[in-house]
Amino acid sequence: MKFLSAIVMAAAVLSLALRADAELVNGIQAVVHDSVITVGEIKDMTEPFVEDLSRQYADRPNILEQKVNDAAKQNMEQLIERELILHEFETAGYNLPESIIDQQLDDYIKSKYGDRVTLTKTLQQEGITFEKFRQQYRDRFIVGAMREKNINKEILISPHKIEAYYLDHKDDFKEEDKVKLRMIVLTNAPDADSAPMRKLAEEILQKLKDGASFPDMATIYSQGSQQREHGDWGWIDRSVLRKELADAAFQLKPGERSGVIETPNAFYIMQVEDRHSAHVRDLSEVRDEIEKILLEKERERLQKQWIERLRKKTFIREYPY
Repeated sequence: MKFLSAIVMAAAVLSLALRADAELVNGIQAVVHDSVITVGEIKDMTEPFVEDLSRQYADRPNILEQKVNDAAKQNMEQLIERELILHEFETAGYNLPESIIDQQLDDYIKSKYGDRVTLTKTLQQEGITFEKFRQQYRDRFIVGAMREKNINKEILISPHKIEAYYLDHKDDFKEEDKVKLRMIVLTNAPDADSAPMRKLAEEILQKLKDGASFPDMATIYSQGSQQREHGDWGWIDRSVLRKELADAAFQLKPGERSGVIETPNAFYIMQVEDRHSAHVRDLSEVRDEIEKILLEKERERLQKQWIERLRKKTFIREYPY
């Protein structure tokens, strides 16, 4: 796919754009049977990804250009697959009453737009006619129904396959050391005198030593994001905390709390309620997760086989730009 290679690097400011002149936009990129896929269609599908890619790779223009080209190529493949499926629907004798499309479309409009008046205003802003909108919805409905019929058949994943996947991917199911943590956070403004806040932290710590409830103290005093949850951070690993906090938290045993920990902008008091040592999750814990992974892989395999069969019996021509 070279039609995007002329992307100007200046677009890395926020967005890259394909050339928008009429000749390029209306240029033919592929033909599937008698349906034409234009450069403009691929451009429209690719543009939503361009801004994010531009931010991610702004300092690496060569990689940015390659990523945009890869996205465009993938979108062209999706358009080709769509046309292959629609052609199969038309030639294989399938029948879909238009009344079903209209009913499904009405439900879709109500759920997404509320009413047709809102839809009409939206379409006018986007420069799309209702006829084109309906055709797009009809195509999506047919493609979805055809995929359901030809791919999403009942797929059974045997226990043996699940166990074999588990043994081959045990590293994927490793759990790091984790603690169930509550934390009181007292923030201190930059350049402000930290003594008053430290004094308050010490007073809170003394109350805890005298028997005060940690959740109650967190609800009353903490200025952290988990105040409403009574200072409850749930199960976390080391990567969630800054180093000095992680070092302190992972030295505590269940039921123990830290002293006052000072950082440049805050004071912390932590209490560990429980902990899990690093381990590999048991097969019984991840069986459903593995089954979903294998189901998705099998659907992808069946999808690829089906599209290849459609390709072999349908005229396709792709045009470089």
